[in-house]
Amino acid sequence: MSKNFFSNILANLSQDIAIDLGTANCLVYVKGRGIILSEPSVVALNKKTNQVLAIGREAEKMVGKTPGHIVAIRPLVSGVISDFEVTEQMLRYLIERAKEDKFTILKPRVIVGIPSGVTEVEKKAVIDATKSAGAREVFLIEEPMAATIGARMPVHDPAGNFIVDIGGGTTEVAVISLGGIVVSKSLRIAGDKLNNDIIQYAQERYKLLIGVRTAERIKINIGVVYFEKEPLKAEIKEMPMRGRNLVTGLPEEIIISQLDVKKALEKSITQIVSEIKNTIEITPPELLSDIMKKGIVLAGGGALLRGLDKMITKETKIPCYVMEDPMTAVARGAGMVLENLDEYHDVLVEIEEIQPPR
Repeated sequence: MSKNFFSNILANLSQDIAIDLGTANCLVYVKGRGIILSEPSVVALNKKTNQVLAIGREAEKMVGKTPGHIVAIRPLVSGVISDFEVTEQMLRYLIERAKEDKFTILKPRVIVGIPSGVTEVEKKAVIDATKSAGAREVFLIEEPMAATIGARMPVHDPAGNFIVDIGGGTTEVAVISLGGIVVSKSLRIAGDKLNNDIIQYAQERYKLLIGVRTAERIKINIGVVYFEKEPLKAEIKEMPMRGRNLVTGLPEEIIISQLDVKKALEKSITQIVSEIKNTIEITPPELLSDIMKKGIVLAGGGALLRGLDKMITKETKIPCYVMEDPMTAVARGAGMVLENLDEYHDVLVEIEEIQPPR
């Protein structure tokens, strides 16, 4: 009783938050308020002074448009911290933005989503960066687990839940049962790789050099990976693609179609589907029986690629569907854990003590 009493007092004196620390985007969930912030994982730095000029959306506007001494970088690569100091600055910015107008005495407790299969050193880096950014206490949750909870699937039941979370840097494939990950695969082919596939295709097919933001727009607007039946010419979407002609060096606009995008993404999507099939092969038969009834759930921004769910259904013979609002799945799931820490405490990642070298 006294423990709950003091826990409630502490909860009122701080403002606990959950962060989906993604390679492409960061989402922030505040306890009692829901998701209040979604910002690109981009930081603009002045290389001469080492000063942070902008974070998030303002920094993203600078990508590809900065003078030589200003760089717009992503401090996370494949969901893992590649630049500790810059990540700390970004986390501090997110934590400050999450604060309400009301005065809070204690620093917040923070839950951070991380890819499955990261090393103990990488986990510790996330904890250290978050504490340095202003957290009182840090908990980690694996992104497939958070996405499954965000999809309101019964993770504590003795039944199989199959989740595929396609983010910016990684694709996480996992089977979850009894509050734990039974089988998981982490593939470093996701949104960023698909953007690069489109850039490479434009160079090889049209001799056109385009930027990452142009590739991203093409992927979002007309990206498709599978047609159930041969589309009529009038049904195929097209859009202009502007860049620099690699032969003449002059600006050029070319019309790119869905068929082009499908061809550009083919190899990477095949690898993702292959990883899903590999996961199915090593899933215990009893859990597979549950999954065949419940289906495969798609989360993350990559889940929105047209035809992906139908392609996975065709290739695996298991129903596949896109969860509601897939881009916020991890943040919502981490937020649900934050709201009910006692109930979900067993799904958090345990950190092993890292012994110093002798």
